[in-house]
Amino acid sequence: MKRPGWIVCISALVVVIGCTDMTPRQQGTVSGAAIGAAGGAGIAAIAGGNAWTGAIIGGAAGAVAGNIHGGHQ
Repeated sequence: MKRPGWIVCISALVVVIGCTDMTPRQQGTVSGAAIGAAGGAGIAAIAGGNAWTGAIIGGAAGAVAGNIHGGHQ
């Protein structure tokens, strides 16, 4: 059960390191997608739904919001 935690930590580290050469719009898109996916999965799990579906929907919504926010910076 500890393996998924390590996968999430390593994935987050790769995203943070990979964001150094990105434009603000690209950084906003990636950050928004990550935050939206985590939030969507959490909300779906609490509500009793499918966490994967919540992550996909939250990630898509977060990517759009992050892209818009990153474009304004």
